[in-house]
Amino acid sequence: MKLSGVPEPKIQYAPKQYVCRHTVQKPVLDGRIEKPFWANAAWTEDFVDIEGDLRPRPSKRTRVKMLWDEQFFYIGAELEEDEIWATLTERDSVIFHDNDFEVFIDPDGDSHHYYELEVNALNTVWDLLLIKPYRDGGPPVNGWDIQGLKTAVHIDGELNKPGAENRKWSVECALPWSSLRECAPEGRVPVPGEFWRVNFSRVQWKVEIRDGKYSKVLDPDTGRPLPEDNWVWSPMGLINMHYPELWGYVLFAEAEDPDSFTLPPDEIIKWKLRTLYYRQRNYYKEHGVFTKNIHEIADNETWESDTLPQIEVTRSLFQISLPSADGNSLISIREDGKLWKE
Repeated sequence: MKLSGVPEPKIQYAPKQYVCRHTVQKPVLDGRIEKPFWANAAWTEDFVDIEGDLRPRPSKRTRVKMLWDEQFFYIGAELEEDEIWATLTERDSVIFHDNDFEVFIDPDGDSHHYYELEVNALNTVWDLLLIKPYRDGGPPVNGWDIQGLKTAVHIDGELNKPGAENRKWSVECALPWSSLRECAPEGRVPVPGEFWRVNFSRVQWKVEIRDGKYSKVLDPDTGRPLPEDNWVWSPMGLINMHYPELWGYVLFAEAEDPDSFTLPPDEIIKWKLRTLYYRQRNYYKEHGVFTKNIHEIADNETWESDTLPQIEVTRSLFQISLPSADGNSLISIREDGKLWKE
């Protein structure tokens, strides 16, 4: 792998958290969120700009609900919208060329082997598997499908009709564990008390009405569409969804479990290692070698002498390790961003 620099997110580490309750109901998917099936599921916080506080808050509200049972991970999304349009009808098209709703799932939180799902207002889907993030040389597996996936869209207004009284569109997804377990810990369905890393994104293009149709607003200097907005549940601190370490924490819980949970302290240790990974990669870009000196890549960190990270390097590889919170394990990260505990 040819190593490149890695942009460091400009954000404090505070991913969103959500308690996903177990359900025994079996929904009829029609895209509507206002039904008894979703009554016991809380809404997430409203989406924010992908860069977080660096950009203004979105002009249109987006929020999500989640539930789970033994067969499916259920997701319901509500997107306020006065301009409801979509053009793509072929599965596995590049759906974000339309306005869309997107789901990202990293079951084991190691930033490798994760899923992406995109849906537009025509209920056309694009599902793919990422071996590793693009920054780490990971190719997308576009031919991979979520076997048994169910999706539905409801339009509160009229699709592709400028001037219609549009209010919102909503999406329901039922993602089968039989597919999601492929990248899950021990290849199994989550059990109550476990969390997965999850995020959601909404791509929003600026449009105008031309010849009676919605059309993307073009930049007069380039003739290309103006950049899209990216609105997300858990902000990323940069315009890139493929930083799984910044996605939210979704705890799979029983129906009556508390509304909040406390993250294990190891999650903060993992984030410390992740910041060192960013800086080690950027050090390599500048100097052509990795450093063994922690202070050259952690000048803003205060390390106690007994908790200095272990750094091992070769010409093209590195591994940085820290003890787990209980001191019984070692948590490590390597040059392609893979993180593990042993």
